Amino acid sequence: MAPKDNKRKKAVALKYDRLKDSAPTVTAKGQGKVAENIIALALDHGVPVKDDPDLVEVLASLDISQEIPAEIYVAVAELLAFVYGANAEGLKKNS
Repeated sequence: MAPKDNKRKKAVALKYDRLKDSAPTVTAKGQGKVAENIIALALDHGVPVKDDPDLVEVLASLDISQEIPAEIYVAVAELLAFVYGANAEGLKKNS
């Protein structure tokens, strides 16, 4: 079994508009170079990135445009709290 560091990097992007969507949906996913590009694009556009390998594994099993299943709402809610917190911190720094 290879050490965890040798695994190919994976990334999943989610979209969620709490006023329009009933649940977050997967908008992009990939591994290796594609994952690196997803992360780079997010960072370039000021989108917070959270490193959570276990959550990425679950989200990567979903299809593009698929809503996340209810079973992982708690984990994704924690992720959204992280994003909202990071956005609020960014607003404080820019004021």
